[in-house]
Order: sequence, then C-alpha cells, then structure tokens
Amino acid sequence: MLFTDVIRKKRDGGELSDDEIQFFVDGLADNSLPAEQVSSLAMAIFLNSMSFPEAAKLTLAMAASGTVLDWSQEDLDGPVVDKHSTGGVGDKVSFLLAPIAAACGCYVPMISGRGLGHTGGTTDKAESIPGYNATPDFPIFRKTVKEVGCAIIGQTADLAPADRRFYSIRDVTGTVESVPLITASILSKKIAAGLQGLVMDVKVGSGAFMDTTERAQELAGSIIATAAKAGLKTHAVITDMNEVLGTTAGNALEIEESILFLRNERRDPRLDDVTLALCAEMLIVVGLESDRQKARTRCEEAVTSGRAAEVFARMVHALGGPADLVDNYSKHLASAPVVRPIRAAGIVTRVDTRAVGNAIIELGGGRRKVGETLDLSVGFSEIASVGTMLNDDTPLAVVHAASDADADTAERNLLAACELGDSAAPGRPVINEIVTG
Repeated sequence: MLFTDVIRKKRDGGELSDDEIQFFVDGLADNSLPAEQVSSLAMAIFLNSMSFPEAAKLTLAMAASGTVLDWSQEDLDGPVVDKHSTGGVGDKVSFLLAPIAAACGCYVPMISGRGLGHTGGTTDKAESIPGYNATPDFPIFRKTVKEVGCAIIGQTADLAPADRRFYSIRDVTGTVESVPLITASILSKKIAAGLQGLVMDVKVGSGAFMDTTERAQELAGSIIATAAKAGLKTHAVITDMNEVLGTTAGNALEIEESILFLRNERRDPRLDDVTLALCAEMLIVVGLESDRQKARTRCEEAVTSGRAAEVFARMVHALGGPADLVDNYSKHLASAPVVRPIRAAGIVTRVDTRAVGNAIIELGGGRRKVGETLDLSVGFSEIASVGTMLNDDTPLAVVHAASDADADTAERNLLAACELGDSAAPGRPVINEIVTG
C-alpha cells in the first residue's frame, strides 16, 4: 500500500478503510511515515472530516498501538476514572480534580498532554514543579495511583505512541480543530489507561477549539459514542471558555493557583464551579453517587477538610517533586525576573481568550514548533474577569516576563485581547450543559 494513495483518497473526500487507517497508525507508531505525509493526511481529514466508523477505527487503533493498562490485578478498593479537557487558557482543573476525586474514593490515572495550539498543557504545568517526573515508568505510575489515589503524568513512549506523534504534528500544522481527530486523540490515551469511567470537559468559546455550542455538542456526542464502542462509560460537561479560567495563565503560575485552591485559601468562582461540577460527575459516572448535589457536597468537603491538598502533596512527592511543595510553593516554583501590573481604565466587557493564550506563547510559555523548550515561569496573574472595574488598585493583570521588552509586548497583546467599556453584560454561566449519552 502506498501512503500517497491514502492521502489522495481522503483529499478527494473518500472514506478510508480499516486497513488504510491501520496502515496509517502503524506508520505513526514505528515512525516510518515522514512528518510531511502525516501532516498532509491530517489536513485532508481536517478539511473533509471522517465518518463515525473511520473515527472509531482510528481511535481504537491508536489506543492499541502501545501498552494498554489493566488495573484489575491491583486489588483497588475503588473505581478507576479520569477527566479530560479539550483545552483552554488557564485551565488548571486537573491539578485540583485528581486529588479531590482521589480523596472521595476514586483512583485517577491521569495521562495528560502538552500544550496544543494556543492552549496550555497539563504536562508542561506539572514539569514546572522541580523534580516532578511527568513521564515515569509504568511500575512507578501504578504504585503512585495505588498508594496515593492519583497520578498526573504525560504520555509515555509506550502509551498510545501513534497518538503521541500525531498530537505533536497537529499542534504545529493548523489541524487541531477537527472533531474526529480530537476524539481519537483523547480517547486513545484514555482507553489505553484502562479506565472504568471518563468525564469530558468540552470547552466552548473564544479560548476553545470549539467556538460554538453546536460544535461543542457535536464533539461531546462524538466522544461519548466512540467511547461506548470501547466499553468506556463517558459523560461530558460543556463549559464556557470565553475568558481565562481562574486568575492565572502560565505554567508555574497555574500550579501556584492550584495549591492555593487546594489549601482553601483562594478559590476563583468560575474555576470552583467547573472543578466541582466535573468532580461530581466523576462520582456519578462510576456510581459512587447518584445525586449530583450530594456528589458536589462530597467533593467540597474533600477540599475544606484538607484531604485533597494532602493527596496532592503525596502525589507530587511520589513522582519526585518536593515533599513540602504545598506548604512552601514559593520556595520551589520558578519566578520570572520581570513582574509588573498592566494598567487600564474601564470595565472589562469581553476577552479574546485565544489571543491571551497566544500572548503566553509569545512570552515563551507555549510552543511555536515541535520540541521547543518553554519558559515555565512566564504568564499572567491577577487576571481581571469580565465585569471587573479597573483602576489604580485593580490592574487588568500582572505580567511575568523574561525581560522588559517581552513584558511590553505582552502588555500590548493583552490590552488588544480585552475590550473595555462603561458597563458589562451579566456574566454568563460557566456550566452550559451535561451530556450523558
């Protein structure tokens, strides 16, 4: 089989056979297909999409391209469940949700991704913790999940290797916003992780890959239906991404905000709502609770009691990070040499959240090309939410940059990304819809 024929077939709107998809996945996994051919097929799929059978085959083939975990031999006393986000700006929910769910009796083997396009990556954020091993071998991963209750790691070379390579190529070729490719990428990792249940956070808005409710619903339906083919029970929560989630955007800055949340010291309302809704749904999807309000109350108590913070601290230490990170985060997390407020006057009425994500890339906190090294200290903190009145005491944000020149550029970019006025419309709800299939 010639791969150029596969490309031409999809370019011309044809439906790929199971054998052709398997040929593609095998070539991804063993690195025999050159990047230019992979990117060419990715663009053909982006432009012409895939049928449900094609997307399902691609998903299952990528899941089987490496090791598939089996937790049945670990004698766990709770369900194995995970959450995955389609990507946003300031989305540090994973670092909150995994320890909260673990404190509620779940086991969470969370296999995350790096930054994709304008969105931040959970793996990159985890690596801003000194010593944290985001790619441990499977024995350490299993041990951490079993003994701590959760482990947040990146995709290893053995786990869905076909997706690992495809993901990195899509990131830099303008082929991210494709429902079948997003579906296959997410679920291949989650199926390979051996889950009993999954909750999807499907973002919608200016900072999401799905910019309309209809597109978000399409993606949620695609993921739920495809997961069902693999026997993985999945629910989806459609959440708003028309502004930064929380008050920080940038790798180390988001870890700091996560720690303050888990310490129950600073909990941004929108971030709080998304985290508790998703965590409650995790308890629902695996049958630990049947009532969403009771599930939410259970998750809330895991935070206020300090149990979730304790789980997070143990996970960080088990994966090589400092044992005292939760208590002494400022001692360990990198800080940028230039830190200064961005001043403006008026009320924040609208945010182009994608532009905020791109501003972080320009600061060096995200990638322009495959394999690029990140500056994990840069980004924005104290980001004003929509409806905030700005004045001398309340800046639009605080920029963290490597140089004054970088800070100047970031300031211009952020001001351009935000609209200011004399009044603001009422804030939109952050939870749009729960889809259970």
